[in-house]
Amino acid sequence: MPSTDAELKKAGLKVTSPRIKILDILKNPNHQHVSAEEVYRILLDQQDEVGLATVYRVLNQFDDAGIVTRHHFEGGRSVFELSEKEHHDHLVCLTCGRVIEFEDNVIERRQLEVAEANNIKLTNHSLYLYGECKKPDTCEYNSADASHHRIEV
Repeated sequence: MPSTDAELKKAGLKVTSPRIKILDILKNPNHQHVSAEEVYRILLDQQDEVGLATVYRVLNQFDDAGIVTRHHFEGGRSVFELSEKEHHDHLVCLTCGRVIEFEDNVIERRQLEVAEANNIKLTNHSLYLYGECKKPDTCEYNSADASHHRIEV
């Protein structure tokens, strides 16, 4: 994996302390699908003096440069994840906001079939499935650290 500095330079971005810190947060497996506010809170916890406006600006720059993917899950907030990941879809709990990544070859094939049947060459897609955690003890309602999982079917 290239260094943070190299990634920023490759994306045409100047290497700055806020960009390095924010990219390092996004690389942490415990900080997937995070909002700008969550990144800001993590920076505060680390005693890093980066303002919320700077966090928003850097995440927008990362999105424009293709470093991150912005998702607009239900609930009206944007969350970000690194773009370098393999294609995957998302399950989202409407109660706690937990995001579960999954891959399912049957779903992927079916989407291609639907596109082909409608004479569409599929170039990109995203699938978000919304629901609620089935077990109250697994739902992370009001948790600031909603967990991140990846499953393959």
